[in-house]
Amino acid sequence: MIPLDHRQKLVRDIDQAHREGARLRAACEVAGIDVRTLQRWRSNAAGSCIGADRRPDAVRPVPAHALTQAERQEILRVVNEPRFADMPPARIVPMLADEGRYIASESSFARVLRAHGQNRHRGRCQAPRPRKAPSTHIATGPNQVWCWDITYLPSQVAGRWFYLYLIMDLYSRQIVGWEVHDSDSAEHAIQLLRRTALAQGIAALPQQPVLHGDNGSTLKATTVLAMLQWLGIKPSYSRPRVSDDNAFVESLFKTAKYRPEFPVQGMQSLAHARQWAAEFAHWYNHVHRHSGIQYVTPHQRHTGQDIEILRKRRQVYEQARQTMPARWSRHTRNWHHIDHVALNPERISVTDQKIPIAA
Repeated sequence: MIPLDHRQKLVRDIDQAHREGARLRAACEVAGIDVRTLQRWRSNAAGSCIGADRRPDAVRPVPAHALTQAERQEILRVVNEPRFADMPPARIVPMLADEGRYIASESSFARVLRAHGQNRHRGRCQAPRPRKAPSTHIATGPNQVWCWDITYLPSQVAGRWFYLYLIMDLYSRQIVGWEVHDSDSAEHAIQLLRRTALAQGIAALPQQPVLHGDNGSTLKATTVLAMLQWLGIKPSYSRPRVSDDNAFVESLFKTAKYRPEFPVQGMQSLAHARQWAAEFAHWYNHVHRHSGIQYVTPHQRHTGQDIEILRKRRQVYEQARQTMPARWSRHTRNWHHIDHVALNPERISVTDQKIPIAA
């Protein structure tokens, strides 16, 4: 509805444009109304003054099929009976029909409940609540965020598998813990957690790390959660049916299984699987130049050696640029230190707010 003062101003502007030669229909189109609307405004006005919209004051007759006051009271009485106290109208109305009674439809029940403030969650269980987005974990140093998962290692016996349990540090990409077993069990996961926590000395850290994993039953077992609580490690889990929430470990597994040394025909025995895992972990931590951390090894980044290595690389590139400037159209390659890694990153502005500013 157009307010009275706005309506009167529109009519004055239209009349002025019409007196100066504009067509009435064109003037009304510019004002955003129809000619018929202008005629109705003038026909409803008292004298030459444009009146206000009379729809809010209109007397609307009650429909003949509307619920009576007695029927509304009966609806309230029925829905507040002890047997119906925890039921929505969609269940109450069919039960009344089974008893040979019909008072009103489900929508009428809901409308009466809404008018009396009773259209809330009816029951002891909690009402559905929207799930918040997964938390963004920012790692600005080693042993702040860990990722772990389990992958299959094939054996030379059809139908038999070995299981590689692995924990990776998000910041440095270093494998901080691994084990290989011939069964998938929560006890093996607990053993790996205890050994890794002891090896990394997290008890002496000012804040224990966050451990991120998928929704597998082994990683979410009650005994595993109890061990995490005892160690002071905060668990974090992937969203259901989302394949990239644990992408860092999945990428590590792909690197492992596409290595030339990976036995494609299967592991000969559990000892063979453990030997291969030990050799791969050493290669990955101490030899592999990781593309996600400026092509330094995970061990170098985990121990802080990457800062000096990257500084020397920048010097080498600057010297090469000064020696032959014609080969460099712009800047040299970016060898700056990556100061943080985000898991489940949100918007850039939100992520930047969560990164502590270095002194």
